[in-house]
Amino acid sequence: VQLQASGGGLVQAGGSLRLSCAASGRTFSNYNMGWFRQGPGKEREFVAAISWSGRSTSYADSVKGRFTISRDNAKNTVYLQMNSLKPDDTAVYYCAADQPINIPRLLAEHYDYWGQGTLVTVSS
Repeated sequence: VQLQASGGGLVQAGGSLRLSCAASGRTFSNYNMGWFRQGPGKEREFVAAISWSGRSTSYADSVKGRFTISRDNAKNTVYLQMNSLKPDDTAVYYCAADQPINIPRLLAEHYDYWGQGTLVTVSS
C-alpha cells in the first residue's frame, strides 16, 4: 500500500492542524494505521494508532486529550486532528500501515508501510 501524508505547516502554540494520510494500491480497511513523529535531534516516536475498523485507538501519553486519530475507509484516508499544539510537537509526522489485528500496536517495527512525512512546526 502507498501512503501520502499531508496537512503539515506552521502554527502558533495553542493552535490546531489536521493531518491526512491517503492510501492507495491495496484495500485500506485491511490495515491498522498509525502516526509517528520525529522531532529535531530526536528518535522517531509513536503518536497514535487506530484499528482497521476504527473501533480501537491508542495514544502516546504526550498527546492524549489533545490529538484524535480517525479514519474514513470509504475515502481510504486516516486523519490526525491536533489541538492545543505545543512547540514540543514540532516534528515530521509519518503515517504507517500495520496488519489488521484487534489492538493497534505502538512500535514502529511492526509497521510495514510508511508515508513520506509531513512537517509540523509549532512556534512559541
